[in-house]
Amino acid sequence: MKQTEQTDHAEQTQQNRKAVRLRAEYFFIGSILALVGGFLDGYTYVSRGKVFANAQTGNMVLLGLRISEGHFSDALRYLLPILAFAAGVLLAEWIKSRYQGSRAFHWRQLVLGIEIVLLCGIGFVPDGNLNPYVNIAISLVCALQVESFRTLHELTYATTMCTGNLRSGTEQLFRYFQTRERSSLKNCLHYFGIILVFIAGAILGMVSTDLLLERAIWIPGALLVLTLLLLRADRTPATIDDICLEGSMEP
Repeated sequence: MKQTEQTDHAEQTQQNRKAVRLRAEYFFIGSILALVGGFLDGYTYVSRGKVFANAQTGNMVLLGLRISEGHFSDALRYLLPILAFAAGVLLAEWIKSRYQGSRAFHWRQLVLGIEIVLLCGIGFVPDGNLNPYVNIAISLVCALQVESFRTLHELTYATTMCTGNLRSGTEQLFRYFQTRERSSLKNCLHYFGIILVFIAGAILGMVSTDLLLERAIWIPGALLVLTLLLLRADRTPATIDDICLEGSMEP
């Protein structure tokens, strides 16, 4: 009986350690992806024609303004990233449906691989007439990321935009004031932490682009390589699902 209790205690201790490790990986991976998201917005705005890679709402506003002004050709450069973002969501869902049951690799690893290849290639494209095509590719990358990584420690979040994170974090803060539950405070800090990292990414993107020009895009590419290594091949697909829990974006 005593040996059984000791075994149960050892198993419980091991599970607790695994839970702590996974929680750390949740936030670390989420932070890397948020840093990438902020960086890409700063990069495209500074060096690729003042277009937002992530914030398609901003592009929609600018699209409407250009149409209202009668600048239809100029409006096209805002429409194309929007369409590319939608295409990226479709591609991510197709990859998920096609490779979700694969034992060789996790479908999110394939998504990260596509993102890395695209960002590395973009670094060789000079600033100029090809910018609209670059923005299309970056919007596709952002859509792949936001569709594939949507949950942080059982919380729905986004790494390429912050409005939903701000709403959810403030909601959790209110719940903490109302109930004094520490879990609500922890959730609030997770959301606000991701927002701060996103802002830091935007700053890094703008500063790096001023220094490195179009090659600055290799920095988020390297960060995605780091993420891919964290979801390394010796993890089983089931373990990766533990780290990147499934979830749907909150309205």
